[in-house]
Amino acid sequence: RPAVNREMARTRAVDGVDGVIVIDKPPGITSMDVVRRVKRASGLRKVGHGGTLDPVATGVIPICLGQATRMMEYLVDGRKEYRGLIELGVETDTYDSAGQVTARSDPSGITAGQIEVALGGFRGEIDQVPPMYSALKREGRRLYDLARSGVEVALEPRRVLVEDLALESYEPPLASVFVRCGRGFYIRSLAHDLGAALGVGGNLKGLVRLRSGPFRLEEALGLERAEDLLTAGGLESIMHAPDAVLMNLPAVVLGQAAARIVRQGQPIPAGARIPPARRGQRARAYGTGGEFIALLVFDATSGQWRPEKVFSLSYLEDGGRGSTD
Repeated sequence: RPAVNREMARTRAVDGVDGVIVIDKPPGITSMDVVRRVKRASGLRKVGHGGTLDPVATGVIPICLGQATRMMEYLVDGRKEYRGLIELGVETDTYDSAGQVTARSDPSGITAGQIEVALGGFRGEIDQVPPMYSALKREGRRLYDLARSGVEVALEPRRVLVEDLALESYEPPLASVFVRCGRGFYIRSLAHDLGAALGVGGNLKGLVRLRSGPFRLEEALGLERAEDLLTAGGLESIMHAPDAVLMNLPAVVLGQAAARIVRQGQPIPAGARIPPARRGQRARAYGTGGEFIALLVFDATSGQWRPEKVFSLSYLEDGGRGSTD
């Protein structure tokens, strides 16, 4: 059987231009502001972020460099964790504290028990209407541009996943909540909708992203510290290899013949000693020297693993791997 390791150690980029750095975004700037500052400090042109944070929010924002920008979609699609501070009794047009107040109410009668009950309606797969002030597009225009122009748009609810939602503390009128969710969930909409469910209105007073995919706040660097290291040429010391984004996937090690086929963009022959999987299953593929070669996807129709993305990267890696042709 091939060597398949679901707990493969992270590899480390040695060319200094392909990887992910994890930034703790400060308040008051956009996600694209972070990208621009990393570009300026590093001198790299190919830089992108793995999931937008509103200007008022802080916390984890993975910044992808070089070929790691091809991994951004998996970060955007990945699970995220947040701590949100919801102010009850105040509604705004943006659903957060940066907006114009549209309504006020007295929330003094709201108890923690009532909040707990109301939160139950927001767990699991739910339909959520996104905020009008958002980066979503309607007929090629950003919703926030339409909103600023006074254009009203009827927004359809979207199906989103909330894996965990818990009230951490409540000191009226402020409720702190922990959220673990999938792509497309707006904490601002949660604040607004929770306030509506309680009959007093609400807005998002503060937000911290605690986790994005495999990256946690504890390992994030302040933006200014990251800029200093990037300017000084210390990129390698703060960078995760591109495959760190995919550590939730199983891994296979390819022998020389199979690795050569994959590097050419061709599917691995069905007779190769790689276990079949379910349709659409993905896996990380490595060479016998530990180099990350490709992201594979299983084609159930042909019974073959085919490369979805092929990488030309050089890595150092701790520990050996078996191989298969």
